[in-house]
Amino acid sequence: MAEPVQTPQASFPPRIFSGIQPSGGLTLGNYLGALKRFVEKQEEGIETIYCMVDMHAITVWQDPEKLRQQTREGAAAFIAAGIDPARSILFNQSQVTAHVELGWIFNCIARMGWMSRMTQFKDKAGKNSENVSLGLFAYPSLMAADILTYKATHVPVGEDQKQHLELCRDIAIKFNNDYGVNFFPVVEPVIEGAATRVMSLRDGTKKMSKSDPSDQSRINLTDDADTIAKKIRKAKTDPEPLPDTLDGLKDRPEARNLVNIYAALAGHTPEQVICDYAGAQFGTFKPALADLAVAKLEPITLEMNRLMQDPAEIDRILGEGAARADAIARPIVDQVYDIIGMIRSRR
Repeated sequence: MAEPVQTPQASFPPRIFSGIQPSGGLTLGNYLGALKRFVEKQEEGIETIYCMVDMHAITVWQDPEKLRQQTREGAAAFIAAGIDPARSILFNQSQVTAHVELGWIFNCIARMGWMSRMTQFKDKAGKNSENVSLGLFAYPSLMAADILTYKATHVPVGEDQKQHLELCRDIAIKFNNDYGVNFFPVVEPVIEGAATRVMSLRDGTKKMSKSDPSDQSRINLTDDADTIAKKIRKAKTDPEPLPDTLDGLKDRPEARNLVNIYAALAGHTPEQVICDYAGAQFGTFKPALADLAVAKLEPITLEMNRLMQDPAEIDRILGEGAARADAIARPIVDQVYDIIGMIRSRR
């Protein structure tokens, strides 16, 4: 087989794809690391496709009714955060079968060695790897299909998803080389912003997670204003005041996390925040951060609550988005079948 040659990007119009797994309540980390940036990308005039990846959610068992609820809640969060279903495509993955069709083809393109190096599988499976689902092992190839079934050129991701995007690039390059085509783009990650990885309020060395046993470790998008303020006031810090340079936060993960959160919510750089609050004690900084967080998040929470009162309307939005997504994905997957030699004579 020929050595991989990167596909020229000029032949592919810019298109953004990203998705969020509906496997529990969304947090401040999801908002700053994903939703807020999704809204910003929507404003840039590039086609944007956003997806609730419910097929990924079932790599571990899900209660069916809870999965439906969480999918709707995730969609409500997208809309409440500013995603306009008329300007962006918003849908749930299982309504567009092209994802799983291309996912199987990519299972046959990806190599076992590539999949075995995925660190997130090792982290999630732990010592129980023999008993987890095959889907948990193979889902990075479905993630590649999610992206490439739309020939997306850019994907907003957090630092922890870079490895999966590298796999997607490898799959695209190998497919193109195996079949001698310039068919799939080599997707580019979009990693930007002050808080692309929001850390726990209880431990600044761990990512903020909806699965953390302590609810005090995170801010949920369903938290009311009082709860948000209390969690920030109780967030773990250290006794030192804020320094006058960003370098002064190097060995202070909790302090750095709160500064990053403030910067991301305010649309500032961490350097600007340090300049504004140099020498301030956390007794001063935390209330300011709490006020800012409430001002930014409370409207989203209230709108989510309003939207969730009408699940049929959310389902309608997801269905219309799925139809628009399928109109893009179906011809691409049909072309893949032609390229790899499948007979498609059914009428």
